[in-house]
Amino acid sequence: MNENTKNLYLQGVSLWLDNITRKILDDGTLEKYINELGITGLTSNPTIFDNAIAGSDYYDKAIKEAAKSELTDEEVFFTLAIGDIQRAADLFHPIYEKTNGLDGFVSIEVSPLLAYDTDSTIKAAKDIFKKVNRPNVFIKIPGTPEGLPAIEKVIEEGIPVNVTLLFSAEQYINAAEAWLKGVEARVNKGLNPDVKSVASVFVSRWDTAVADKVSRALRNNVGIAVMQKTYVAYLKFLQSERMQKMMNCGVTPQRLLWASTGTKDPAASDILYVKELVAPFTVNTMPEKTLLAFADHGESDKLMSRSDAAAEVIFQKMMACSINYKELAVELQSKGADAFTQSWNNLMETINKKRSEL
Repeated sequence: MNENTKNLYLQGVSLWLDNITRKILDDGTLEKYINELGITGLTSNPTIFDNAIAGSDYYDKAIKEAAKSELTDEEVFFTLAIGDIQRAADLFHPIYEKTNGLDGFVSIEVSPLLAYDTDSTIKAAKDIFKKVNRPNVFIKIPGTPEGLPAIEKVIEEGIPVNVTLLFSAEQYINAAEAWLKGVEARVNKGLNPDVKSVASVFVSRWDTAVADKVSRALRNNVGIAVMQKTYVAYLKFLQSERMQKMMNCGVTPQRLLWASTGTKDPAASDILYVKELVAPFTVNTMPEKTLLAFADHGESDKLMSRSDAAAEVIFQKMMACSINYKELAVELQSKGADAFTQSWNNLMETINKKRSEL
């Protein structure tokens, strides 16, 4: 196995790939990344699928068959996506078994159009999980105010959840408590409460959002500072009485996941958000380009501090630049939901266009 990725894993960080295409399933690339680079999971989103379907002919045969049916464009997409997710989940299943169900997960997202519709999100999550029919699959649900009740109920149903679109310590805590409420409900019902989950906090979008508002010294440091603050909140949550009571009932704690870890600034290190976010019992889901860069010249010796003192200094400097951290976090979450919706609409247009052409 690659030494750089192996060392990162031994520091307690699970490496997940933020990509899926039928091509990397067919040509053995995904299997190679599992065996040689030590990735232990995978995430997907509408943008990833749109790029995969629009940018190749790997899906054309299946779309052509679907064009003959009465399926909607959305139903055609989920038919294609679920097939890919099942294949990926089967490749990761040995890791799922080896880690006692902690790792080896593949994520698929509910329609972003449901981000503000709690009941429809619950229904969609149950439907997708049933169709995928694999134990090592996370249903991605946005951690928006409307998504939180859905997360609680979906966890109560025993369905693993990847809480996505989190941007701050406060949003993370809300997501963690929604998961915990679902787990507690299962304990009260006498059910197995060990329902796995990750909370995905987005990094690079912070630095993109403030790039033209902060001094040169602060550039590419804001995202890491926000993650440091979130990591401290995560440690406190793990040590809380409620969490430890559930652990005594057999519950594996929800893990913190670093998302959006591809470096956007060409002047910064291409592994910036990987080498700076090394912390035990976390996940880093990275784009293919970032994964390969880390395999080539990764560093994982420096563990994250268990204090947010340094982060607070960055926050004070942000305030001096008239940046309100909490307001910007809400704005980033809202914009993230809008961006996913736009990607979803693009994806539906891509499928509709291909159905017509084929």
